[in-house]
Amino acid sequence: MHKESQQEINWQREVIEKIINDKYGPSNQKKRSIWFWLCLLLIIFVVYHVYRSFFQRTAPSEHIALLHLDGEISTRNDTLKNFTDSLEEIYDNQRYVKAVILEADSPGGSPVIADTIYQQIKHYQARYPRIPIYTVINDVCASGCYYIASATNKIYANRVSLVGSIGVIMMDIDASELAHKLGIKDRTKTAGEYKTLANPLQKQSPEQQQYLNHLLAEVHTVFIDSVKNGRGKRLHWQEHPEIFSGKIYTGIDAQKLGLIDGFAYTQLLTHSIMGKHPRVLDYTADKDWRFYAKKLMGTQFNELFTAWLTAKIMPHLH
Repeated sequence: MHKESQQEINWQREVIEKIINDKYGPSNQKKRSIWFWLCLLLIIFVVYHVYRSFFQRTAPSEHIALLHLDGEISTRNDTLKNFTDSLEEIYDNQRYVKAVILEADSPGGSPVIADTIYQQIKHYQARYPRIPIYTVINDVCASGCYYIASATNKIYANRVSLVGSIGVIMMDIDASELAHKLGIKDRTKTAGEYKTLANPLQKQSPEQQQYLNHLLAEVHTVFIDSVKNGRGKRLHWQEHPEIFSGKIYTGIDAQKLGLIDGFAYTQLLTHSIMGKHPRVLDYTADKDWRFYAKKLMGTQFNELFTAWLTAKIMPHLH
């Protein structure tokens, strides 16, 4: 009897210990610690964003407007909407804006979005000619990014930045022979001989290929004319027609060809515009948490935190 009573007591003790460990044990402490740091970082980002959105721009004093163009120019990244919103806000405060700096780091993207932003910049330049717009290239400004940059008053880069790539590309794969070997039959029905231009399971006729080349050439011509109009006599395209071949250049070669105006980084340019203590306000719209982490704590922290978040936290959230 005494033995059975002792076993029952032990069983009750084990149950209580298990409940305590489940609620307050090391694994739960670890989870609570993870959520604590996540919440703390979220609070920091929210406070920073609120400060930037409501307090940083409210003081009516002269400043330089900063605008970032990062990553692929695409609808997926809301490039056009974000850029349009940012420009509208900048020129709503145009009374206090000394200059606009476009900090660019993009491989390019949609020619339609690039051309639309190009036209927007030209519109604001014509309406507010006293406010110069400068581009500062970081690592790369190619294709659609350079399309946009060419609209600005001046373009600066690093000596080893990658600049240019004035060309147009359309990815096109012919998988018709592979499909035939695998026994796959394409039964696509169309009305119109050019409706299957992008169908990888059908061979293109010579007429279709010629038409695609015509489309690319037309977009390329618009691109070239826009760059010529934006850069004017500074661009040495007559002596170097290969500028429009899709080649990409280092900052050193880009300056020689007239693709850029000189070498500078954002901080240096802001000092040359406003003196020793310039006031710079970032008008970039809708950046995600990685952007603010990078701005607050640096690129290395951003990379390490992203890796840690993926490896350590995500498994515990399922």
